[in-house]
Amino acid sequence: MAYDDALFQLGMDLTRSSTAQEEDLFANTRDDVCDDRKDFFVERDGVRFAGTHLIIDLFGARRLNDLKWVEETLKRCVEVAGATLLHIHLHHFTPNGGVSGVAVLSESHISIHSWPEADYAALDVFMCGEAKPHLAIEVLREAFEADDVVVKEHMRGEELEELKWQSAASRDAPVRHEVVNAQKQAA
Repeated sequence: MAYDDALFQLGMDLTRSSTAQEEDLFANTRDDVCDDRKDFFVERDGVRFAGTHLIIDLFGARRLNDLKWVEETLKRCVEVAGATLLHIHLHHFTPNGGVSGVAVLSESHISIHSWPEADYAALDVFMCGEAKPHLAIEVLREAFEADDVVVKEHMRGEELEELKWQSAASRDAPVRHEVVNAQKQAA
């Protein structure tokens, strides 16, 4: 029972269809889904990859316990990046505590976990397609009045060659960790 309650609080009630599940079902059954895709692969400087993943740390940040402010900030990030918001789910741990949550996008997601007692927040901004995740950085800096912002960027999937992208769609594709281990052994 507690498990079911936890799933319900996360928007994943197994006995009823959640809004997010309905949106996913609708998105996957549309006839024009291929024409409307916003999560396509990116090519930049001759490198093909799935999308840009920014790991963002905010230090000396404020308003990290304000649930409504966090929600509005995530919405502004989505808007300036040119992404498409599907669903936001946030959890406030205590009246004066941190906020954890995710904005689910057509292009991927933005997640946050904040520690207001340390004036610190950790965010992931992962977007593919034509979205511009870097534009979210300044929105976050200004909204949370951060003293310092540290950003690490990773181009997801850039190490895969074109043939590996094709083989990944087959049932016989190797498990990704096998490829990583093979690369380590060759080094």
